[in-house]
Amino acid sequence: MVQFDSVLIFILFSSQVSAEVYNYSFPTNFAFGVASSAYQIEGAYNEDGRTDSIWDYNLHEKPSWVIDESNGDVACDSYHKWEEDVQLIKELGANFYRFSISWSRILPSAYKDTEVNEKGVAYYNNLINKLLDEGITPMVTIYHWDLPQSLQENGGWMNATIADNFVFYAKTLFQLFGDRVKHWITFNEPIEICEAGYSSDRKAPFLNAAGVGGYICSHNVLLSHGKTYREYEKLFKPTQRGQIGLSAASYWYEPKENSGLDAEASHRALLFSLGWYIHPLVKGNYPPIMIERIDEISKKEGFAESRLPKFTDSEIEMIRGSFDFIGLNHYTTVQGTFGTDFPEPSAYFDCGVKSSVDPEWEVAPTSSWLRNVPWGLRKLLVWIKNEYGNPPVLITENGWSSTATLDDTDRIRYINGYLLSVLQAIHEDGCNVLGYTHWSLLDNLEWLAGYSARFGLVDVDFNSSNKTRTPRKSYGVYQEIIKSRRINP
Repeated sequence: MVQFDSVLIFILFSSQVSAEVYNYSFPTNFAFGVASSAYQIEGAYNEDGRTDSIWDYNLHEKPSWVIDESNGDVACDSYHKWEEDVQLIKELGANFYRFSISWSRILPSAYKDTEVNEKGVAYYNNLINKLLDEGITPMVTIYHWDLPQSLQENGGWMNATIADNFVFYAKTLFQLFGDRVKHWITFNEPIEICEAGYSSDRKAPFLNAAGVGGYICSHNVLLSHGKTYREYEKLFKPTQRGQIGLSAASYWYEPKENSGLDAEASHRALLFSLGWYIHPLVKGNYPPIMIERIDEISKKEGFAESRLPKFTDSEIEMIRGSFDFIGLNHYTTVQGTFGTDFPEPSAYFDCGVKSSVDPEWEVAPTSSWLRNVPWGLRKLLVWIKNEYGNPPVLITENGWSSTATLDDTDRIRYINGYLLSVLQAIHEDGCNVLGYTHWSLLDNLEWLAGYSARFGLVDVDFNSSNKTRTPRKSYGVYQEIIKSRRINP
């Protein structure tokens, strides 16, 4: 049996919330925010010079892929209603607003050395300036899944040349907005960009190259991130003094049985998911278990070399330390045990860990994958602390999918529970947590779930011409948490 300290977390950790946790308060420098992404809220898909992204193209071509056959053509119409959205953020009392920029709106031709779209620049300038005027810190995600379709037609994230195009795009944003934006996230959830988009057909561009596409895509994403970080560090950071991170997504994997074997399986699953992206940033390369297993399995499958690409020595040095904070998107927990239900070649087969859920865990009414397991977030934060030396972590997404009701007590239960776990991680475990971002401010297009899954603190009436916004009960609860900096039992 492999020995490692992280396994102790699985077995020794208490999952209970003690009464004294309600006496804890969030540190004075702990920041609260809300999040959104461009394709999910902006609409105006063909206005003012914007060109198609992979989501525009695919949902227009195959609307039946979305459960309600909807798309982001109008969405929340935030391109026209951004001032109302900023007012909602101000009234909430949030310290920051995390939003993404549409690559197609800034650079309609997408490729490097092409002209900037001034109307797109004006939209984001107006939004950023208004946020700052209202005392709200803008946090910009450079890429939240909406690759320009023209780049996809050249191979997208499977083509290594995309790194140069991405770096040019990122540098354009630093030049345009970096005097005011001091918090940047290069990529949101690379595992969804790559494993869901290039290894399967769960996200655009629906490539479905299992066991190969996700690894090549992820390699190019990590190289793009590293190059962008170093360019910012060299050209912009001395004067702009901003910070850059990458937001990785992960379940917490709880051992299905209270055993060392299931603890080891769950640890491996974390390395094959969160570690896939965080390990290179902290240590310069993929987790050794990934490298070893994928190399061995690839040889058995008859591949001439590993399906997992290799970094050169210079690339390892470039990527190592290329972060100022780690962004963590966490929603729920699964159970882990050895085995697999997936065919080879695939990343899931390579990992060799099966996941399941405890039927006792509360399930979200509009998202069957989402369970309310708040103690999983605490365990994940402690795992990151122990595995990677307690880096600064910003929780960049966490939220609950409910129905269109305004009396969303299930979301309130979820928010309270997860924030209590954050308090425990800070006060009892010494985790370096910078802040918390609720997903999302508004109901929006939830990808292939369309408008059926409601994650917003604010309800959006998508049937109204005005896309009427109405704050839910959870909006008021989160507002009070931000104001009091503690959880009211």
